[in-house]
Amino acid sequence: MKKRSKRYKEATKFSSKTNHYSLKEAISILKKTPPAKFDETVEISLQLSADPKKSDQMVRGTVILPHGTGKKVRIAVFCKGEKELEARSAGADFVGGQDLIERVSKGFLDFDCAISTPDMMKDLSKLGKILGPRGLMPSPKTGTVTFDIQQAIKEIRKGKVEFKMDKLAGIHLGIGKISFGEDQLYENTSKVIEAIQIAKPSAVKGSLIKKVYISKTMSPGVRIRL
Repeated sequence: MKKRSKRYKEATKFSSKTNHYSLKEAISILKKTPPAKFDETVEISLQLSADPKKSDQMVRGTVILPHGTGKKVRIAVFCKGEKELEARSAGADFVGGQDLIERVSKGFLDFDCAISTPDMMKDLSKLGKILGPRGLMPSPKTGTVTFDIQQAIKEIRKGKVEFKMDKLAGIHLGIGKISFGEDQLYENTSKVIEAIQIAKPSAVKGSLIKKVYISKTMSPGVRIRL
């Protein structure tokens, strides 16, 4: 059994496992728990009623966090020709065509998000087993397969993040840093919950969200009352 740190144990005293808190109360609780020596990420975890084994119940989408994630996002763009200049001008961190694909195939993964022009996807699909499990594979559904590279980069820099239900019908997403103000965390979290509700597949009957918790890197989760 994993041994809990003294800080973690201390944090458990600020909330009860049996209580459900309003979102504002939950954020206030996280703010009061003992701090770590770094700016902890605040994460939302949701348990959904959708069946991950059924393709028509997959929950996936994107949302722009009003106050961003608090993290500098490194963007790789797979493109060629004039689009390479456009990507660099828009502020992409890594840009390339076959050369970048080759680099990634050899283990380069120092980026947090990938964008691709449609004409590169056939070649990029060869990296599916590398990028897929890490959530880095560009997709038309999330706006990361596009010829409008400038707009895609702009949205990511503004705080656009992707959410996707996992094999256990859960969604886990960083929604800011503990150094954010309580109102900023509230607005970011509210926006995520709203976006997931909107992404509810028609095949899912009844309420989509069963449970919601928020936590920070070094603290236990606090359950939110929906």
